[in-house]
Amino acid sequence: MHALTAWLEKFLLPIAGKIGNQKHLVALRDAFIGTMPVTMAGSMAVLLNAIIRDLPTQFIDGYDANTIPVFKEIIGINGYVWNGTLAIAGLMFAFSLGYNIARAYGVNDLAGGLVSVGALIQGIAFSAPATVNLEPGQLGEKATELLTNAGSVISQTEVLDTATGNMKLVEQVTNNAWGWLKLDHLNGNAFFTAMILGFVAVIIFAKLMNRNITIKMPEQVPPAVSKAFAAIIPALVALYAVGMFNYFFTRFTDVLFIDWVQKTIADPLLELSQGFGAVMIITVFIQLFWFFGIHGMNVLAPALEGIWGVAQIKNVNLFNEGGVEMVKEHGYLWVRGSFDAFSMFGGSGGTIVLIIAILIFSKRADYKTIGKLSLGPGIFNINEPVMFGLPIVLNPIMFVPFLLAPIVTTAIGYFATINGWVDPVSQQVVWVTPPLLLSFLATGADWRAPVVSLICMIVAFIIYAPFVIAANKMEEQ
Repeated sequence: MHALTAWLEKFLLPIAGKIGNQKHLVALRDAFIGTMPVTMAGSMAVLLNAIIRDLPTQFIDGYDANTIPVFKEIIGINGYVWNGTLAIAGLMFAFSLGYNIARAYGVNDLAGGLVSVGALIQGIAFSAPATVNLEPGQLGEKATELLTNAGSVISQTEVLDTATGNMKLVEQVTNNAWGWLKLDHLNGNAFFTAMILGFVAVIIFAKLMNRNITIKMPEQVPPAVSKAFAAIIPALVALYAVGMFNYFFTRFTDVLFIDWVQKTIADPLLELSQGFGAVMIITVFIQLFWFFGIHGMNVLAPALEGIWGVAQIKNVNLFNEGGVEMVKEHGYLWVRGSFDAFSMFGGSGGTIVLIIAILIFSKRADYKTIGKLSLGPGIFNINEPVMFGLPIVLNPIMFVPFLLAPIVTTAIGYFATINGWVDPVSQQVVWVTPPLLLSFLATGADWRAPVVSLICMIVAFIIYAPFVIAANKMEEQ
């Protein structure tokens, strides 16, 4: 054990230290954290609708919440909340990312957030092209006038009638109206593009600011005005740099950069994240970092939030559109909240069951004291008291169970979800929610989820208990 610990200290700790202190990765982590207030509000709206609109349909035939006066209003209000949160989550993330990158460079953070938003927006679709075939005269004069004024093209053409096999005359309406922002370019689909363009634009902005390539105002000018003028040239250069990239990329590829990123980067990464190997790798490294006293969830937040977190936001949006069946058909089975539901009960390592094992089996006064003090925070998934008080950190006897328990429980939760024994996580629930309640709410009120979580907790308890008992013998020796 000593040799393994020494090897990990020599090779793993330097890597963890560099990741934890790399300012761009820290900015990315803080950007995801910064969006939590709005994403949680949107998730709460979806969750409330799931409870009052979708859950009762599983038990009551003919149930329709939209016919119940109070519920109908609540569902409508939740829809507005979703519109202003998860529906434009990518836009909010872009601002948060630019803000945090600018702060990392010590420059105007507000301007940095705005530059990042501008870099994202300039490359999204501003129209929604679509073609519809109608029977001649079906459209009507007023509708024809309105559509034509909006930029749509209306023409008559012949198409094949599949019913008769003959050609027939139809009125073809092609929508070319400009000025309609595409929602799929502002929601979770925007995250990866925002990361790329936001980083590039704000780093250009920050470096020009730090080199004082700015407009300098007299001292008598108010500070807010001076800061705004100082940001003009760096913002101009940054946005024009991204603008030229977007122009030439679209010109030579005939596709928007955001669509290309989604197809060639985002989708493959999200698909890769669904593999058992990827889930196990991230689980192992979270535990390894924690064992050496480094917050594994924070260090790996760029991957956890940037990949599994994006998948979770997509699941929440899909659930809002069509419930759990829509999530199963078009969403992701393993997302960021899946780790919390099935392996992080009590905090990283599933330490709430370690605390229970200590209170039952430990004969050591120090262990029992820490166990009693850690129980309250552990119920709300706060495990720093037991991590550093017991401690688990750099405690050789706790290394094996602390690493093994999450691997086993994650595997149980993973295969239970993949095999359809429990619904996938489709809600974003605040992480301090007690374990069994968390999994119930996170899966859209699937009663099987807390059962699976309880099984995971029992298995983790069985893994931890022998090592707690062994710690008694160590004290005697």
